[in-house]
Amino acid sequence: MIDLTLHDSGPRSLRVREFYLGRQPILDRNQGLFGYELLFRNAPVGPAHVTNDLTATAAVIAHASQLGMEKTIGDALGFVNVDASVIMSDIFPFLPREKVVLEITNSMEATPAVLARIRELISHGFSFALDDVTGETPDVLALLPLVDYVKMDMRNIPLSALTKLAPRFRQEKKKLVAEKVETREEFKNCLDLGFDYFQGYYFSKPVIMSGKKLSPSQLAVMELMTLVTSDAENNEIERAIKRDVSLALNLLRLVNTPAVGARQRIDSLSQAVTILGRRQLQRWLQIMLYAEPSKRGHSMTPLLMLATTRGRLLELLAGKLRPKQRDSADIAFTVGIMSLMDTLFGISMSEILEQIPVSDEVRDALLDRSGFFGDLLKLVECIERIEDMDGQIVPTLRDLAMSTDELVELEMAAFEWSDNVVRYAL
Repeated sequence: MIDLTLHDSGPRSLRVREFYLGRQPILDRNQGLFGYELLFRNAPVGPAHVTNDLTATAAVIAHASQLGMEKTIGDALGFVNVDASVIMSDIFPFLPREKVVLEITNSMEATPAVLARIRELISHGFSFALDDVTGETPDVLALLPLVDYVKMDMRNIPLSALTKLAPRFRQEKKKLVAEKVETREEFKNCLDLGFDYFQGYYFSKPVIMSGKKLSPSQLAVMELMTLVTSDAENNEIERAIKRDVSLALNLLRLVNTPAVGARQRIDSLSQAVTILGRRQLQRWLQIMLYAEPSKRGHSMTPLLMLATTRGRLLELLAGKLRPKQRDSADIAFTVGIMSLMDTLFGISMSEILEQIPVSDEVRDALLDRSGFFGDLLKLVECIERIEDMDGQIVPTLRDLAMSTDELVELEMAAFEWSDNVVRYAL
């Protein structure tokens, strides 16, 4: 059997000191993945206490470059915060200009020297965004002709102001990005105002819909999961897969991806089922539940990316903390993947667990965020919303006897694994 986890890159030996590199998704109007904002925060302090923006940006750039930008953001764009000191520095040769957008902080003064330097960087192929715009200040008006994107924070600007500013910036042919979009209502308001991109976690919050039915494809996956967990014969599983063409095609794609690492091309379902084995087949089915939106032409859906990254990171954390307990890593992956199923299905987690039998420790983690796996899930959720980390991540790491270096390494490995699985398999 070939294990999905044996042939991935695994955590790199990165020497990163006391900082987190997070990424927050930026979605397009169809809720497909467009980019990530790369975020730096010091471990011991909250986001408001970063004192040197040049140091912060340098750390993000150095770390992303060391890992490889494509492994940090995949096929998406990376938005990186810059201020005047960064813009005037010589840090830009480290950045792939076609993959990044330089995000100008709202506190930066538009001096003649800064404006000249921005024009120079634009001539070299860099593009810019103007962050946290709340009005037409002199600095905003001076910078506006030089930027491609205007970002507005939903927490800092009232809807009445948005309705005036959005049409104004659209007249200037600027792409509008709504930040801190945390509810479906905010997303709809910004959509109606013509915003092009949306940053926030509204897409990961469940909208409970009474009487919602699973799609035929999701039902097929659930039936297959039941067969796998009940130790059905391989030929019975193979027959079930053949009844759903999309499942069959995706299984064959999966076993021929770099993540699996098969030495020769696999062309039959019987070979695929044998090569994957039950453990990996169950994992693939869990991932496939999130893949249905890709049929609308947006395979890099944010919920799919978030679920696979979360599942892999929980698995790596459990493997690191309980290296002699192989089952712990598998359980952790299941907890991570299942933690977003209430959002996926639009029904409560308790209803989901009535339909999918799980162990008590998985149930406790998903319903109450309790126990070992619940603690890991809380940690990962906190990392995803990096602005909320103050006073939470560091004590949790201390309790788990894990360093910030180790956490960053595992997080980067999870990013890369998720990107590979989603990019090649689905």
